Amino acid sequence: MTATLTRVDVAPVASPKRRRHAPGWLAVVPLLAFVALAFGIPALAMLNGAFTVKDPATGATSYTTANLTASLKGAYLTALLGSVKLSAVSAVVSTVFGLLLAQAVVTSRFRALREAVLTASGVLANFGGVPLAFAFVATLGNSGVLTRYLGLADKGWNLYSFSGLVIVYLYFLIPLMVLTITPALDGLRVQWREAARNNGATAVQYWRHVALPVLAPSLLGGFVLLFGSAFAAYATAAAMVGSSVPLVTLQIADAISGNVLVGQENVALALSLDMVLVAGLVMAVYLPLQRRSARWLDN
Repeated sequence: MTATLTRVDVAPVASPKRRRHAPGWLAVVPLLAFVALAFGIPALAMLNGAFTVKDPATGATSYTTANLTASLKGAYLTALLGSVKLSAVSAVVSTVFGLLLAQAVVTSRFRALREAVLTASGVLANFGGVPLAFAFVATLGNSGVLTRYLGLADKGWNLYSFSGLVIVYLYFLIPLMVLTITPALDGLRVQWREAARNNGATAVQYWRHVALPVLAPSLLGGFVLLFGSAFAAYATAAAMVGSSVPLVTLQIADAISGNVLVGQENVALALSLDMVLVAGLVMAVYLPLQRRSARWLDN
């Protein structure tokens, strides 16, 4: 018996790897285009202006570091350090109180309480600007309701100060921390607490050696978020304290509008670049720890 073999031409099949990755790149294109338009072009304009100096006599422009040097001297440096101090203090206090409030909500047996607190936190975290400043001025200002009722003016209370601004920032930063840390608290395994208890650990030891080390990256991430929110806040401080508390956002607004000196627009861009660098340094510390936290909470 003779077997007859017939040659069959088969069309080449596209590589599964190539077929799988092509649609993914196409789906990312709109996002990349949006990022380029919304962030890339403004960032390039900021960099160009921060290193550009215009000669008032001839109108010629040149690239130099004079704007950056000016942004790190005198009142500009004081404002930058003031913003860093205000943001750090507000973020630390909000992180502590937000963690305590979130833990109380997570461990509560009343589901309605949890939903009410999280809903209120979502509303209060987005309540800021001029309305927030007006609310605190009417309540705790020099002629505010609580100021007169409690006699706070006689005790040296001043809302239009650094400490007063910290209290105002806590109003929206603590709810923001509650929303940020609640998912991480939900990720703590009940088995970890039971294992610690079975080995004779107290509640304090459990939090010190188990819970807080696991939550540390998430806490730091929440701190970074709060720091950035306070660092970039403008309307609330501008409406409440004006120039009595030196802040970099207020200095940028004054430089752009020419309230103090004319022709300082590029110095304002240099101050903006300083803010970006500060935020970048904070994020450089946060990202490695966030990856470590994700490994713990996902297991």
